[in-house]
Amino acid sequence: MCGIAGIAGSLDQEDASVRLRKMSKRMAHRGPDAEGYFAERGIALGHRRLSIIDLSEKAHQPLFDSTERFSIILNGEIYNYKEIKASLPDYPFVTDSDTEAIVAAYATHGPACLSMINGMFAFAIWDRENAELFVARDRLGVKPLYYTLTDDGVFIFASEIRAILESGLVQRKLSETGLYDYLMYQSTYAPATIVDGIFQLKAGEYYVFAKGELSFTSYWKIEETDTDRCVDQLPEVHKNVRELLTRSIEMRLVSDVRLGAFLSGGIDSSAVVGLMSEVCDEPVETFSVNFAEKDFDESAYSDLVAKRFRTRHTKVFLSSNDFLDELPNALNATDSPSGDGINTYIVSKATKKAGIKVALSGLGGDELFAGYPNFLRWAKTKQGVLPKIPASLRHYAATALAVSSNSRRRRMADLLSAPNFDLHEIYPLFRQVLSETNVVEYLGKKQVTVLRDMLEEKASAIGDYPLLSQFSIAEIVGYTQNVLLKDTDQYSMASALEVREPFFDYKLIEYVLRIPDELKYPKYPKSLLVESLSPLLPQEIVHRRKMGFVLPWDQWMRSELREYCAVRIERLATRGIVNSERLRTNWKNFLSGAGGVTWSQMWHLVVLSEWLDTNGF
Repeated sequence: MCGIAGIAGSLDQEDASVRLRKMSKRMAHRGPDAEGYFAERGIALGHRRLSIIDLSEKAHQPLFDSTERFSIILNGEIYNYKEIKASLPDYPFVTDSDTEAIVAAYATHGPACLSMINGMFAFAIWDRENAELFVARDRLGVKPLYYTLTDDGVFIFASEIRAILESGLVQRKLSETGLYDYLMYQSTYAPATIVDGIFQLKAGEYYVFAKGELSFTSYWKIEETDTDRCVDQLPEVHKNVRELLTRSIEMRLVSDVRLGAFLSGGIDSSAVVGLMSEVCDEPVETFSVNFAEKDFDESAYSDLVAKRFRTRHTKVFLSSNDFLDELPNALNATDSPSGDGINTYIVSKATKKAGIKVALSGLGGDELFAGYPNFLRWAKTKQGVLPKIPASLRHYAATALAVSSNSRRRRMADLLSAPNFDLHEIYPLFRQVLSETNVVEYLGKKQVTVLRDMLEEKASAIGDYPLLSQFSIAEIVGYTQNVLLKDTDQYSMASALEVREPFFDYKLIEYVLRIPDELKYPKYPKSLLVESLSPLLPQEIVHRRKMGFVLPWDQWMRSELREYCAVRIERLATRGIVNSERLRTNWKNFLSGAGGVTWSQMWHLVVLSEWLDTNGF
């Protein structure tokens, strides 16, 4: 896990090198163990290293292949790098690093090497002979990669948006598309970002930059992996799910430094810890953040799991004041504004402070095994009475609801106004923080969101999957990649902690997506996962009330955080990018409890205001 940056094209070599070092310095938190640079005509590469595999100086980057034709910089980890090395018996390896395995595979197979890789990654390889840059991102989009192409043909990329801004070659201007998506969904969706002219490489894609031009290729699409329904009987499904998840965890244990696991006491983190305890020779090191306030403390459950699997458990106790004290630091660490994820910053900082460099997470279990209520809402909507109601009647009801100031009624109005009840129309409504009506009131115009466009483009292929798997695909390419995984990366790497997510193994995902609904439908929370692992998980964990990482934001924003939020809301109102009258009215309504305005509808605006101030917009 590291930070990478590069500048390619016609920029003067010395100028490119100076700018690159500024970009790299901006990402120093991502790789405090070493830094490296390489520059020659047409290219400048920079790397910040968090040493995990092969801690020697030989494994520092940029790293060259044996012929010195190819140089590579890598952010991430390649879990099967030893298998890749074994497949190249004639290559003269000089390190034990996963990075060298990739550059060797590329030198031998070219872009086809991507089919050999199982890991989380974003890497760039410079081909000296052809003056060509190859950049790729992992299948699930666990690791970020941002880029821009200037008008004069200079290509810039980095692991963070702020690093690209630090180059001084990109204007600090908000993207209209990114802002619209952010207001509606609390994050921006690939390929857009919040900054005009800066884009995200999509998951499962690579691009080639040569002679001033970019060409893109998708090498893996989640909706096109294998649409044949799984015909295994339930006992075989249970066996395969357990074996695939266990194998995924085993692969993610490769490390030359201390490794632990997040443990909230929920089903997903408990499953990861339980399987880790079965395959590890030593007790698993687990970490939980616990609170004195009983309303959102989960220590009883994490303690139970730690005892069950005999882990070396570390409990980090925080008060509300501790959390609030850390809030400015967390927001300052935000590379891409988000209305979520502050909790990840807190957990990651505590885990790193305890001496851990790598932590496994249970992120992804809900998306794969229908763990969110929206899965059932989708199934009921699709199979219920709404699609049978004439469009004219739905439009009449929607018109009546749309005039309400209550956000829930406005969301219902959006649902009733949908031209049809296909996934690309319905899923975005389930993930809205603000209704479309609210966003139009803020910005004065309506536009199609990136999320809806993306799902419509994939609609035909997604439709070949079972109903619950259709929603899983939408969750993974939507909220998960663009909120959860993005937040996990930016907030964990702020403390130089590498987080690995076993549920996001592409082989596991490909299999689970093929399982028919009648086997996956949750009789109780994530019943297919639980029964596949049975009797691993304690019943107290399986049937507990789902909490997540719940914090009293509603209370804080009206008390301890009131002044903090009010100042930033007012700053945003004076910028002229949103309707100031509507913003101020909504803030007043939130404080008074009027109009159904929730804390989440205001908090991501506070975050946006702070992000704009911090990053010089």
